[in-house]
Amino acid sequence: MIWVFLCLAILFEVAGTVSMKLSSGFTKLIPSIILIFFYGGSLFFLTLTLKSIDVSVAYAVWSGMGIVLITVVGFLCFQENMSVMKLISIGLIIAGVVSLNLIEQGTQSEPIHKSGPYK
Repeated sequence: MIWVFLCLAILFEVAGTVSMKLSSGFTKLIPSIILIFFYGGSLFFLTLTLKSIDVSVAYAVWSGMGIVLITVVGFLCFQENMSVMKLISIGLIIAGVVSLNLIEQGTQSEPIHKSGPYK
């Protein structure tokens, strides 16, 4: 269920970013209200995710996949340019997200050093 929450956080973040584009700098009321709703929802679901997934992994997946999806939406819906460098960069983001997930799932050993108030 935790991965469902993370997927919802990503989708809400992408919807919020689309609403941000449509709000024209908060000059249009409805997209501005929708923007606040979607970003609030995204943070709500991300917070639920953080109960079970390390913040480093959850945030990397949330932000990385958000970047990938909003790039695709920008290309398909807003006629933004897609270059070879953008495609390579998206590939690197996806590789990083996959790597973090593989590391998270493959290593359950004790961390080398854990200090601070959030042990």
